[in-house]
Amino acid sequence: MRLPLLLLTLLATACNTRPAQETTSTPPPSARTAPDAQLRETHWVLRQLAGQPVTVPADTREAYLTLRADGTAEGNGSCNRFRGSYFSEKPGELTFTPLMSTRMSCPAIATENAFTGALAQARAYRISGDTLRILDATNTAVARLEAVYLH
Repeated sequence: MRLPLLLLTLLATACNTRPAQETTSTPPPSARTAPDAQLRETHWVLRQLAGQPVTVPADTREAYLTLRADGTAEGNGSCNRFRGSYFSEKPGELTFTPLMSTRMSCPAIATENAFTGALAQARAYRISGDTLRILDATNTAVARLEAVYLH
């Protein structure tokens, strides 16, 4: 009589036991956030102007901007290369001198003119991850660019 009682007790205990990892709660994995891209020496590709997506017509280049450590701003508006200077003396501040460029025409000339116009309006910037927003005097985003890393 003792043997069946002992067997029943062992079986009941074995059925109620859970492995240690199931009984302890593990915290959720922490969200990994990438560091913000650097304003200078980053290849910034234009993605939006005044909140509207930028499309690249066939046989034209993506518009981009690169701000060099020496204060030089250079890029391509889709049709023409441009160059000038920029100032960013305080965190979040960004202004450009008038940009010089070549004057060729192409199907994306309207986008190019809007891009260089947005740069002329720049007074500030915000970087979040790989996104650069160029802001005007009213803190409205006039352009959104994305960091593209060249290998």
